[in-house]
Amino acid sequence: MSKPQPVFDHPPRPMAQRVGAILWPSFFAAGVCTMVFFAHVDPLQLRDMTFPQLPLSRELGYSLGFFMFWAATAASSLFTWILLRPASRFNRPLPPGPQ
Repeated sequence: MSKPQPVFDHPPRPMAQRVGAILWPSFFAAGVCTMVFFAHVDPLQLRDMTFPQLPLSRELGYSLGFFMFWAATAASSLFTWILLRPASRFNRPLPPGPQ
């Protein structure tokens, strides 16, 4: 006798939709964080306080800051996605309903 296939309350989403749901909002959040942060902090002064021996330009400082903010906000979105996954995917399947 074959084992019945589990019935999930939410069908799996395509990978592109899952990745997009994490990266796209975090991209916008990183853009806002970058604008607010660098409106008050000059990347060259930040370089002089932290890594004065590195030849970083202002543009590279902006770019590094954006990608750091994007990584942080993407991690936040990823953790939220992990916590909000339906429990039925990891626990017992739903009981069979009326057909």
